[in-house]
Amino acid sequence: MTDDCVFCKIASGEIKESKFIYENDNFFSMPDANPVTRGHSLIISKKHFETILDLPATLGIELLDCVKNTALKIIEKEKAQGFHVFNNNFSAAHQVVKHMHLHIIPRKKNDGLDGKLA
Repeated sequence: MTDDCVFCKIASGEIKESKFIYENDNFFSMPDANPVTRGHSLIISKKHFETILDLPATLGIELLDCVKNTALKIIEKEKAQGFHVFNNNFSAAHQVVKHMHLHIIPRKKNDGLDGKLA
């Protein structure tokens, strides 16, 4: 944990987040604070890893478990027809919070997001 990392503070319980969508031993998901669409959510590692390159490969199964279970819940709740999963690494790729996390963006046909997600 780093003292100034908001995701570490949420993972440790220092910042209370009552809206977890899914959780397993090493990851949790929650709604994005600045969503680009309804249901936009984050998959966040409980331990501090700055980028996905720092994440041990041994956690891959749990990461995928969290992605799948979160996506299924979002698809059902938002009646989504599809979804994006993406991850920004380093400043050049627009990583704002320096703690490994994935975005899940639910999609619907003609939702106005085409060309706006990179």
